Amino acid sequence: MKKRFALLSLALTTLIVTLGFSSVGSDSQSLICLACGGGVVDKAPSETFTVKIGFKNTGRTEGTWSVNVAFEGEAWSWSGTPKTLTLDPCHRETLTWNGDVPEEAPIDSMARLIVYYDDSFVPLDWWIHVVDGAELTITSSTVE
Repeated sequence: MKKRFALLSLALTTLIVTLGFSSVGSDSQSLICLACGGGVVDKAPSETFTVKIGFKNTGRTEGTWSVNVAFEGEAWSWSGTPKTLTLDPCHRETLTWNGDVPEEAPIDSMARLIVYYDDSFVPLDWWIHVVDGAELTITSSTVE
């Protein structure tokens, strides 16, 4: 009985550790970004969008980073203008980028938000879904 319990405990511990490491993700994604939120935002071609990213220096000394964002997909992409971010230890700052969905972005295509800093990148769970800008709405009707 003790041997079976020990094997079950070992298997359960291995599973928990494996799931913990897999939830951290790959592609340089940090633990902090697990709380970054995300979603899909519908935008028409040429429509504007705003990206706000919060940063924190979790190190022990002042740091300076070159930071940029991009939306990248199979059918279209957009890149912001790089910004320099300098933060003291434990300090935070939010950077903002404004952009437009490219006019030639195909309807029903998608692009994912990527944050670049120095030699690293973090794909976030924010997506722009390109929708048709025209919408028909019935405003009145009559039957006689």
